[in-house]
Amino acid sequence: MREIHERRPDLDTVLVAVGGGGLFTGTAIAAQHFGIRTVAVEPQGCRSLNAALAAGRPVDVTVDSIASDSLGAPNVSAMALDAAQHPSVRSLLVPDDAIRAARQQLWDSHRIAVENGAATAMAALLDTGSGPAYQPEPGERVCVILCGANTDPSDL
Repeated sequence: MREIHERRPDLDTVLVAVGGGGLFTGTAIAAQHFGIRTVAVEPQGCRSLNAALAAGRPVDVTVDSIASDSLGAPNVSAMALDAAQHPSVRSLLVPDDAIRAARQQLWDSHRIAVENGAATAMAALLDTGSGPAYQPEPGERVCVILCGANTDPSDL
């Protein structure tokens, strides 16, 4: 997050995919330090953080998503839940179709090959027919963290 802040000190919001919560926790805590909001994005079929927020504690969830190989944690850490309960954090869920589309768009538009888990954060910005899961406000500066390039480019 420090590197992002150095390049974009005017950043408002960072979107990051969530699995077990490690990357999210570090990102959210660092973002809070810089006054940046965090959007935690999970596949609908791998919603360990979202379910923990609803329950008020880490709970076990079913893992069933195209991104489950990297984001398929059956539960989230207590540290991640604590970080997610900060007022500057928002939790969103995205469908597998949006993840597929985000992965393809990253390849087609930018030649960035990522795994489905990495495309999950980007998927929040795509319109899936009922609008994007995250709609930035006019003028809002948004950063998407793409983490995890363990993919086979032949299936892009």
